[in-house]
Amino acid sequence: MRAIFIRHGESTANTGLASADVASIALTQRGEGEASRIARDWSEVPSLIVTSPFQRTKQTAAPTIARFPGVPVETWPIEEFTYLQPARWNGTASADRRPHVERYWTAADPAYCDGEGAESFGGFLRRVEATLARLAALPSTSLVYVFGHGQFIQAARTVVTGPDLDDTAQMRAFWRDGAPPLVANAQRVGFHRKEGRWECAATLEGPVAHILRH
Repeated sequence: MRAIFIRHGESTANTGLASADVASIALTQRGEGEASRIARDWSEVPSLIVTSPFQRTKQTAAPTIARFPGVPVETWPIEEFTYLQPARWNGTASADRRPHVERYWTAADPAYCDGEGAESFGGFLRRVEATLARLAALPSTSLVYVFGHGQFIQAARTVVTGPDLDDTAQMRAFWRDGAPPLVANAQRVGFHRKEGRWECAATLEGPVAHILRH
């Protein structure tokens, strides 16, 4: 089976604005345009469209859902990784959180949880693995468009390309040189299930065409 993960379009938080609630962050006007372009670019009708419960991913998926009205749509627990306790950081901008973010990743403790509403990196990996397993259980001919978040997509790519790494090694690989390996807004990353194993098939910048047919 094939799955194409799509990061949401540009959000207000991506532009540096403060956010009061990670789930309700909305797209900017530019992000809405990116969502429309994604919908126009598809070359195949999917078997299923999946979105996270967060507003910015639902907004990004909306034009694609409208283009394929007969395709089932499901909301899965593929929301973004929240590793800082929301109660302490809601209402702050990314620059305010930066020292705490760097301290978290430098410690590289996958079992650490920052408080209520936060998630450990180990727990995050289990959620990513459960999503990949759920996709793998679908019929082999399935094509799924998965609208999600940058860190979730990067974690899926890390799990697939480093299956023998333990959680600590995965965490260190995930955050290199003080910055995560970024998945850009509206970027698409393809995954292909073949002979019982996942492969990260391609990073898609433009129309997907036939890239993931193999």
